[in-house]
Amino acid sequence: MNAPIFYSFRRCPYAMRARMALAVANTSVRLREIALKDKPAEMLAASPKGTTPVLIDGDEIIDESLAVMAWALAQHDPEGWLSHENDALVAENDGTFKHHLDRYKYSTRYEDADREQHRDEAMKFIGKLETRLTAAGYLCGAAPTLPDIAIFPFIRQFRIADQTWFDAAPIPRVQSWLKGLMDGELFQSTMKKYPLWKEAGEEFEFPSTPQT
Repeated sequence: MNAPIFYSFRRCPYAMRARMALAVANTSVRLREIALKDKPAEMLAASPKGTTPVLIDGDEIIDESLAVMAWALAQHDPEGWLSHENDALVAENDGTFKHHLDRYKYSTRYEDADREQHRDEAMKFIGKLETRLTAAGYLCGAAPTLPDIAIFPFIRQFRIADQTWFDAAPIPRVQSWLKGLMDGELFQSTMKKYPLWKEAGEEFEFPSTPQT
């Protein structure tokens, strides 16, 4: 298979959104699933920062998830995801919201982190999403576009931190939006497990040959 190499960690929200863009664009890559605790030397040689995703297309190395999404959708964008990029909303998700999410979900890793305070600060962004979802079922209209796919893996992480609390919070539109995206075939198909490349020595065509 002569296709770009794609390093991914299944549970990484950045890799999730990149995989979903590759899948919706039907752009084939050679998937190499990794474990963050045992990163392949080949991936680190290409991208020393050691985070996923990493896409290698010939001499081009793309190691930012939004750039991978843009690369895939530039080739084929059948659902018009690029019609509503909304850079400001995605930037707030990746910046302020992610800052508070980390300190809420992983509070023990941060000195003097007040878990509930960071949860409350993160909820300010989720409140903005709730307001946006008043007009339609998705952030930019009646169908999911790039902002939905770029943001929702991080809202999923926020929910995982305390599912009971999140499901009882007064954010019905966000809850419905998140559930719909998580239950959707696109997300489910991109979350199927693959053997670790470093252990199995095997790479897989993605998105066309997922393993069960």
